[in-house]
Amino acid sequence: MQGLRWVQLSSKERDAFLGDGGTGVLSFSTPPEEPPWLLPISYGYDANTGLLYFSLSFPAGSTKSAVVDGPVAFATHEETPDGWRSVVAVGTLEEVADMPYESSAVQGLWTVEIPAVDIFDRPREEVTFRDFVLDPETITGRKEVQTEG
Repeated sequence: MQGLRWVQLSSKERDAFLGDGGTGVLSFSTPPEEPPWLLPISYGYDANTGLLYFSLSFPAGSTKSAVVDGPVAFATHEETPDGWRSVVAVGTLEEVADMPYESSAVQGLWTVEIPAVDIFDRPREEVTFRDFVLDPETITGRKEVQTEG
């Protein structure tokens, strides 16, 4: 019988898993009496700097403005032929528009590929997006390994 366990991804494995972009879930902190606010999201990743990038929409009536300045956690997961892989990053978002053009964060935005997902009730070009960067305070990756049991 086989058992399952996990081990940490090396930084090289983590960078390969994240690639230059994909999808995951961004979790925003909320007051203790409320559940976290979760958002399925596309991301971009710059392996040279370790920065994660997100384009967030802010339609009229959106509550994102109330939570975007607090701590966040980002998680992505994938089933592979060798078992599952996951990465979790924790930190605070910074709006890219507030940064100098020559900063590494702004320049890194040009090197990533944030997948475009059409989930809106109107054309994407009619939705306002703001770009954010996450320089993780912590980032961890795990992978499944098969064991003989």
